[in-house]
Amino acid sequence: MNREYAFTFDKTQSLVRIQEEFPGLDRIRAVFERPGEPVAGRVLLVCDTNTHYIARQIQGSAAVPVCTLPPGETAKGWASIEAILRSAHDAGLGRDGLFIGVGGGVVSDMTAFAASIYMRGSRLCLVSTTLLGMVDAAVGGKTGFDLFGMKNVAGTFYPAPCIVMTLESLMSLPAVEWKSGMAELIKTAVLDDTGALLGLLASLGPAPYLNPGGLANQEVIREGIARSVLIKGRIVAADPQETGTERALLNLGHTFAHALESSAGLGAVSHGEAVAWGMVRACELGYALGITPRERGSAIIDLLRSWGYETAAPHPLMGMAGDFMRVLGGDKKKKSGKLTFIVPAPQGAQAVSADRIEPGLVERIIQGTAPLSVFP
Repeated sequence: MNREYAFTFDKTQSLVRIQEEFPGLDRIRAVFERPGEPVAGRVLLVCDTNTHYIARQIQGSAAVPVCTLPPGETAKGWASIEAILRSAHDAGLGRDGLFIGVGGGVVSDMTAFAASIYMRGSRLCLVSTTLLGMVDAAVGGKTGFDLFGMKNVAGTFYPAPCIVMTLESLMSLPAVEWKSGMAELIKTAVLDDTGALLGLLASLGPAPYLNPGGLANQEVIREGIARSVLIKGRIVAADPQETGTERALLNLGHTFAHALESSAGLGAVSHGEAVAWGMVRACELGYALGITPRERGSAIIDLLRSWGYETAAPHPLMGMAGDFMRVLGGDKKKKSGKLTFIVPAPQGAQAVSADRIEPGLVERIIQGTAPLSVFP
C-alpha cells in the first residue's frame, strides 16, 4: 500500500503519505525537493523513548542528530520544547533546517510547535507512528503543549508540508494507544455526513485492539485511516485557522475531554479515552437540546461501549464537579467570552453556544443527574 493525499492548509501545500514500512531519510527529504544537500546542520530528528528505534531506522547511516524526549502527556511541557530548540541550535540548524517529528500526538504537537517558532519558522515533516497521530494530531496544522496544568494552552497553527504515516508501527501499539486513537477515529466518523466511515468502524466488531496484529481484516483499519485523513483534510482546508465555524466541529467531545484531562491531572486519563467520554456527554447534551436524535446518539454510544471506553458519568477520575466546571469555563476554545459545545446532529455535527443551554444542564450531565438526557 502507498496512498498519497494532498491538501492546502492556509496556503501551505501538505502531502499526506500512508505507507506500510518505515521510510528512510532520503525518501522523506525527497519530498522537499532538495537532492544532494548536505545533512550536517540541516536536519533534526525528534522522538521519544518509545520511538527512538524508529528514528534510528529513518536516520540510517546519516549523521543526523536525534533529540529523544520522555514519553507521554506528562512530558508535553515547556521543558521538552526547550530541549528540542536547544538540540536544533546545537546542531547548527538555520531557518531552512528540517525538523522531523517521529512519534504519536505528543511528539507531533511539540515538534511542530518548536519548528514554528525556531528562527521564526523552519521546515517540518511528521512521521506519525500511532493511530491517534495519524487520524488527528499530525493532520491539520495545530501545534501546542500543556501549560499551567491545562491542555494545549500554548500553541500555533503550522501545517506540516510532509506527513508520513507508517502502518508498520501500528502492529506493535499497546491496547491503550489503540483505544486512544480509535476514539479520535470514531469522532471523525461522526462528522462524516455520509455515515460511511461510522459503518466501516462498526464492522470491526468489539475491541479489535486486544489483538491488533491478528485482525482478520487489517484493511478496515487502513481504510478507516485513509477516509479519516480525507474527511479531516476537507474540514481543515475550508477553515485552516478555525476563524469560522466548520473547523470547530473537529472539537466534538473535546470541550468535555480537555476539562476531564485537566481536572483528573494531565496524563491520568489518555486523550482518546477522555474524548470518548466527552462524546457521550456531547450526545446527551445534543439530545437534551433536541439536536441529536435518540437513535443516532445510541448508535454512537453503543460503538464506544463496544470498545471498552468509560461512558458513565461522573467519570471515576473526574474529581470535584466544581473543579471540573472551573476548568471547563477556562477552555481555550472560548470566544467572545462564550463557550461552544459540539454535538452530533442528524448528519454530521453542530456547534451550540453555551448561552443557548439552560443553567445547570451541563453540570447535571457531567454528574449523571440529568435523566432526560441520559441514553439507556
